[in-house]
Amino acid sequence: MPDKLGICLAIDRLSKRFGGFYALNEVSMSVATGQIHALIGPNGAGKTTLFNVVTGILSADSGSIVFEGQPLDHSRPSKRTLLGLARTFQNIRLFPHLTALETVMVGEHCRSYHSVLGAARDIFWQLPFREAPEERTMRANAIELLEFIGLGDKRNTKAADLSYGDQRKLEMARALATQPRLLLLDEPAAGLNPHETEELDAVITRIRDRGITIILVEHDMRLVMGISDQITVLNFGTKIAEGDPNQIQSDPAVVEAYLGEDVQL
Repeated sequence: MPDKLGICLAIDRLSKRFGGFYALNEVSMSVATGQIHALIGPNGAGKTTLFNVVTGILSADSGSIVFEGQPLDHSRPSKRTLLGLARTFQNIRLFPHLTALETVMVGEHCRSYHSVLGAARDIFWQLPFREAPEERTMRANAIELLEFIGLGDKRNTKAADLSYGDQRKLEMARALATQPRLLLLDEPAAGLNPHETEELDAVITRIRDRGITIILVEHDMRLVMGISDQITVLNFGTKIAEGDPNQIQSDPAVVEAYLGEDVQL
């Protein structure tokens, strides 16, 4: 459960280097429970590296990560998922031959069977050609999530046949199927047109309204400034600013970090 201070994720002096290059250099940030916290910065600033360290894909060289009062320093990615962390990826990662419904059901498997014995028992006792009770529950949950995300009418469409914007939504639905309390979104608006970005804004807000804390990495500054409660800015692996959208837009260090970038603050 969230700690009494209302801090969902606390990162303290986190560092990650590749050879002599610091992708993250003593980065600290606190993400309040129930908020949308954006993480922005130029390409190569260390944003995706931070996501990879938080979710356990990469290990930190130093520093600490605490999720809802529990240290994550040595937890595997699968353990972090069970604790309540989920993410999407900058480059969409879907199984193209699976339908939207099957894709979301895949995300549910981490919560469905607590043991191999339980799964085997379900298979053994179900009647021939009948769906096991656990599978029926997963299917119903997946349908509800697809309706929530705006893909209810495309549940039987293969992932490869969905539009790019719908594939982005489907990846978010699969992440939500793991029942996260913290959702990390890595550039969800990348490649979307203005209408799709507006739809994404509404989807992210609805997710937050479900009580899920969100960390958002995004280059679309119109989306970031309109939806975020707090913003942390990285540049060359170092935190250079943190505050609400108004503070960030007027921070000279942030403006300087984006010089030469096609970003409208």
